[in-house]
Amino acid sequence: MIKLFKVKEKQREIAANANGVPPVKKQTAGELRLQKDISELNLPKTCSISFPNGKDDLMNFEVTIHPDEGYYLGGTFLFSFQVSPVYPHEPPKVKCKTKVYHPNIDLEGNVCLNILREDWKPVLNINTIIYGLFHLFTQPNHEDPLNHDAAAVLRDNPKMFEFNVRRAMAGGYVGQTYFTRCM
Repeated sequence: MIKLFKVKEKQREIAANANGVPPVKKQTAGELRLQKDISELNLPKTCSISFPNGKDDLMNFEVTIHPDEGYYLGGTFLFSFQVSPVYPHEPPKVKCKTKVYHPNIDLEGNVCLNILREDWKPVLNINTIIYGLFHLFTQPNHEDPLNHDAAAVLRDNPKMFEFNVRRAMAGGYVGQTYFTRCM
């Protein structure tokens, strides 16, 4: 039975090519869900989304966050999203492309956000993730760190943490690590 459907599909493809019309690429369930999520985005005014590979590649996009409060006020942080074809059954892969001094983002751009790991559920969406990322900048969490040094400074000396964040965002060294300007 399955082979019959494959034969019919192949015949349609050959007929379409004979007419000079390229075959239509079927969208995966993940692409359809992502299209719905993106059409329903309700981003904070401090966040924006872009498609560096064009609107035809919805599965790879970038989100820019400009925190308007907290330690990271005035900064600009870029995140890349890679969405799997089985989305929403597995979360998107999110990386911070801006090197940042942050307890929940390591120097390679990996992000520690529970909904991107163990707390992911298919009912969550892109909007939820973006709000979660935004929340990391307004309320950094020293209790679940990827950057243990930044977390220890935040926990033990918040004034020094603020100084280090400002120095990193302005472009400079924090300890042995250089950060490019992101203000």
